[in-house]
Amino acid sequence: MSAPRPYADPYLAGVGLGLVLLLAFVLVGRGLGASGAFATVGADAIHAVAPERAASLPEVAARAAESRGNPLRDWLVVELLAAAAGAALSARLAGRARVSIERGDDASARTRLLYALAGGTVMAIGARLARGCTSGLGLTGGATLSAGAWLFVCAAFAAAFAAAPLARRVWR
Repeated sequence: MSAPRPYADPYLAGVGLGLVLLLAFVLVGRGLGASGAFATVGADAIHAVAPERAASLPEVAARAAESRGNPLRDWLVVELLAAAAGAALSARLAGRARVSIERGDDASARTRLLYALAGGTVMAIGARLARGCTSGLGLTGGATLSAGAWLFVCAAFAAAFAAAPLARRVWR
């Protein structure tokens, strides 16, 4: 692996993300988000295993009907796959592509992976309970001038600034 290149300029990356969001609206007619992709894949899986049960659940039935058994018919699934491919390509081009498990000195790789799985599961459940993920709310909702999205973004930044000193103390 070559020496890693510096990270991208955050302002340039922000402009790039804004352009991607604009292109999503123009080309597909929908914004960005992530949790909907998992909901579509889950709905298709439920429909494949237990179609009668899927039909009795309104949201699952609607998602399964929309994708017609092929999750790639959902824009959010395609978006998420493209984002993963883009991230892999970006890491490779920047010389940062490697397989590793980031962890502290007192945590085993197994413990770190279990915590990551548990945290991801809790986040996914929260995203479904909130009817969407933070990326969809912050980016797409903010771009459409949703008052709730702007309130959420302000609250999220305020909470992050409030928690930062505590996090710095714990990580030292």
